[in-house]
Amino acid sequence: MTTTACGCEEERRVTLSRRRVLAAGAAGAFAGLAGAQLDTQLAFAADPAYSGDVLVLLSLRGGFDGLSAVVPAGDPAYYAARPTIGVPKGQLIGGGTFFGLHPALAPLLPFWTSGTLAAVHAAGQPAPNRSHFSAMEELERAAPGTSTRTGWLNRMLGSLGADDPFAAVAMGTARPSRVLDGPVPYLGLTSVDGLTLSGDDATKPLAAAMAALYTGAPPALARTAGQLTGALARAKTLRAAGYTPANGAAYPDSELGAALRDVARLIKTDARLMTATVDSGAWDMHENLGIAQPGRRMHDELAKLAAAIAAFATDLGAEGLRRVTLITISEFGRRVGQNGSGGLDHGYGNAMFVLGGGVRGGKVYGTWPGLAAARLRDGDLAVTTDYRAVIGEILRARCGVGNLSAVFPGVTASSLGLVDFR
Repeated sequence: MTTTACGCEEERRVTLSRRRVLAAGAAGAFAGLAGAQLDTQLAFAADPAYSGDVLVLLSLRGGFDGLSAVVPAGDPAYYAARPTIGVPKGQLIGGGTFFGLHPALAPLLPFWTSGTLAAVHAAGQPAPNRSHFSAMEELERAAPGTSTRTGWLNRMLGSLGADDPFAAVAMGTARPSRVLDGPVPYLGLTSVDGLTLSGDDATKPLAAAMAALYTGAPPALARTAGQLTGALARAKTLRAAGYTPANGAAYPDSELGAALRDVARLIKTDARLMTATVDSGAWDMHENLGIAQPGRRMHDELAKLAAAIAAFATDLGAEGLRRVTLITISEFGRRVGQNGSGGLDHGYGNAMFVLGGGVRGGKVYGTWPGLAAARLRDGDLAVTTDYRAVIGEILRARCGVGNLSAVFPGVTASSLGLVDFR
């Protein structure tokens, strides 16, 4: 999925160099694999007895403005700081007395009112970091002050014994995800139907030839080849079966919609999926954020986000959603005060959404620090809840992670009461 950057010099330089390096590295791995970018990352359980939730991590890249999505209408400083782009109280939905949801999130309102969608406000990293690249790296490594270099999702998978189908495969122009960096294998792909071996067909059975070639090979080689051919065979079965979303779910014609559709497909086909990460860009709105009406940037991006998530939840249905938790994260929030271009510059504190059958939804969690000047952190919303503590509560209660320090060093799970224990 394409991620929209802010266009700053740092972003252009880092993105270009990183893509060049990673494309070269991926080309040397399994050069025959076809399929474009890997903004959807998947990891599968080694043990079919895993009974925890499928954790879906939706990264809102570019710096999501939680103050537009979950509006603190009861804080008068909000409207003073955003005289032209603040969301009017009369347009808010969700029924809260202090917080309200942006009207573009209307597709998610049924899940909010039924108690399967919640938000956590004033959440974020332990320290401010307004660099896209550096902040996202820290967000996904999630181990500040340590020498740990793996991604936190890879550490979670290791603690749960995940070991299938194969490690570190990038497809086409794929960009391996930092959050999954580490020794535990994972699969990156653009789409389920796009997972193929380039040139493999009835007249040129390359996958079968590869399997035969590695028969009797040393275990280290045979295992890697077996993981590859096994994943290709699984994808072929899924392609042959096709997929029709359930419960009247209508995914939007967007990259995010297509990605979440494939995640739902894998969840429902008993592929032993443990976690999926999906990226959504276009949140870096330094200018022309717009009022809360269709045709304006923030409204339209929130509407796309809400439509995709709502279709995903509808497709899974109440039964399927009982074993899924979706979390949104972003590298940082936006400034409290609007800038001279009608937009918002890089900030700090943010809002997270949590969706799932075990979520105690319909409310906003966290400690509100206030938006008065004396309560801000260098002009930004202060962080009162570490995002790792929020995820830690979910990992412990819904995914069966017993040793949270192995995933988030030095972090204690939050006690927000955000989710029920399985």
